[in-house]
Amino acid sequence: MAETAKYAAINGGTLFTDMKTQLSLPKTKRTVACAYGFVFIFIVVTTFLAFSPSPNSSSPWFTNIFSLSKEDVGTSYRSQFSSVFSNLFPRSSKNNFEQPHLDKKGLIVEKSENYTQNDDKGGVLETPFNSSSVLSDKESSVVKNETLSEVFDDKVGILMGNQTFDDKVGIFKANQSSIEGSKSAAAVNQTESRDFDDKVGIFKANQSTIEKKSAPKFSSKGKSANVETKRDVDLVKSLLNCDFFDGNWVKDESYPLYKPGSCSLIDEQFNCFLNDRPDSGYLKMKWKPNACSLPRLNATHMLELLRGKRLVFVGDSLNRNMWESLICILKNSVKNQKKVYEESGRHHFRTEAFYSFIFEEYKCRVEFFVSPFLVQQWEVADKKGGKKETLRLDLIGESADKYKDADILVFNTGHWWTHEKTSLGKDYYQEGNHVHKELNVLEAFRRALTTWGRWIDAHINPKKTFVLFRGYSASHFSGGQWNSGGACDSETEPIKNDTYLTPYPSKMKVLEDVFKGMKTRVSYLNITRMTDYRKDGHPSIYRKPNLTLKERRSQWRYQDCSHWCLPGVPDAWNELLYAELLVRLHQKQQEKKS
Repeated sequence: MAETAKYAAINGGTLFTDMKTQLSLPKTKRTVACAYGFVFIFIVVTTFLAFSPSPNSSSPWFTNIFSLSKEDVGTSYRSQFSSVFSNLFPRSSKNNFEQPHLDKKGLIVEKSENYTQNDDKGGVLETPFNSSSVLSDKESSVVKNETLSEVFDDKVGILMGNQTFDDKVGIFKANQSSIEGSKSAAAVNQTESRDFDDKVGIFKANQSTIEKKSAPKFSSKGKSANVETKRDVDLVKSLLNCDFFDGNWVKDESYPLYKPGSCSLIDEQFNCFLNDRPDSGYLKMKWKPNACSLPRLNATHMLELLRGKRLVFVGDSLNRNMWESLICILKNSVKNQKKVYEESGRHHFRTEAFYSFIFEEYKCRVEFFVSPFLVQQWEVADKKGGKKETLRLDLIGESADKYKDADILVFNTGHWWTHEKTSLGKDYYQEGNHVHKELNVLEAFRRALTTWGRWIDAHINPKKTFVLFRGYSASHFSGGQWNSGGACDSETEPIKNDTYLTPYPSKMKVLEDVFKGMKTRVSYLNITRMTDYRKDGHPSIYRKPNLTLKERRSQWRYQDCSHWCLPGVPDAWNELLYAELLVRLHQKQQEKKS
């Protein structure tokens, strides 16, 4: 009996109890089956959403996953899935979206695949000219949007704004991940118009829909303590008080600004790298002023500065050298290369008097007008019934009416004044109907530049147009002049001893005197000394590819020790131009404040 009681059911056994025990097993199986079924359905639905997203979805986290461009997928997946988490669990206080790109020193770095363009040893404005800033994770994206809207309304074009558009609307994604339940904001952010006005509209739409609970207030001028950094102010002040042209060339492995051989627009005669020049030191030099550090030319930022504008180079083939350099630098930063083209479809730039490159996404033009003297070349009848060439010192170049409305003008002249006709000055210089029997070249140069200066004062609106004049670029013919055996092909290092530099050209002293007599302020790019150091930077015999050294020496009657290899010295001229534009922009903003 005791043994029987040991195995009896507690509280007594019944038929119902026995049946309940038997039925518990199939109940457990049903529960497990339901759980597995739920998991399976969840996986199917999630997979369907992942690979067949609805184009009209207004879910913020859903949009975040699928609105990235292909380029963003590899670098942004972590921040996007963190935004999914934050939207699924809105009480979470952790925001993981990436902020605008900073290097370890806090400088803005352009996020692109461009050749070494990220390595900015010269310094880049953190937030150029109070127009954009890097905000902490806790601050609402309304600050970014309000700031950027102000920037582009003023057509300033700030680095952060550049990266917003060129880096696949990264800030849009951050906005989407930080807005709770705002379907209208997500829908606005899905719009990816390339039109400038549409972009401004998007920012304004975002401003009206984003919660303002954590955003600092902006003044009527769009400034806050977060917008302007001390580094920006110090950098601009250092540029304002700096003589850009008193300095030295330093070795910098992060240069050149674009990969050698990558720009098909460079004239063959300037493309030393593809013409098999054996040394490469001339590519790795950076101009360093003694009193400041020039910011590295950020091509995307410069294009924003040029948005909707015309930048025109006017002058001789040395200005064409500079123009080609800038086209290559800017073009290299544009994602869609098909949207950068010469207006007439040209790919070679030595035969026509005018060229215009269009940067379609930025609605800007970068142009070159051939005008080697800046005044008109002319013809008069000679005593034998034929015609002879003259130079009209009293008439501005015939293309002047075509560029007088440009926003930025960069002039130069100089090298053609060293040619035989101009140097001798016999029966060549003309004023009115009078052809001078003989006129000193320096006096002729003064009269020509005075004509140019008077035209600038009469036809250029300084409130609209920024006028620059690039000075004389030094030549380095050793053992003779350009037409008498002068050479430079053995030069592989810059001049390092100032005693070997040539005296300041008398023509440039004349130019400075002309500036003093003008009403219009002209910014003088005085590159004579900086180029005098660079005897190593010329094409010399490397002006055509696939030739032996013997063929090179016999191929050319003259070496080219006047123009410059590209990449090379003219890239530094364009960095100076960039710095001048930054200074001018800052000055204009200061004028608005006052």
